[in-house]
Amino acid sequence: MTFTNRRIFIFQVAGAATALSVSAAHAQSGGPKLAETDPQAVALGYKEDTTKVDAKKFPNHAASQNCANCQLFQGKPKEATGGCPLFAGKQVAAAGWCSAWNKKAA
Repeated sequence: MTFTNRRIFIFQVAGAATALSVSAAHAQSGGPKLAETDPQAVALGYKEDTTKVDAKKFPNHAASQNCANCQLFQGKPKEATGGCPLFAGKQVAAAGWCSAWNKKAA
């Protein structure tokens, strides 16, 4: 019984790893643009334009913060959009922002 459970676990881990790598590759190669109405985007307060973030709802937001200078942004410098692991398979605007913003290391 234990051997069967381990085998199932190993297959599940392998399947999950494959799904994650495919998702990451898709995000890097492009994908649909993330809509502000997407449930995950709404949950994180995502806006395509950082200047349109609700200051009352997100008091720690600063106008200088955007997806392009976030640690999670997977686009290349000067690209208008790029991938983000928080929104797998979708492209975020470089000028956008969400509450998970974290300053990119210099």
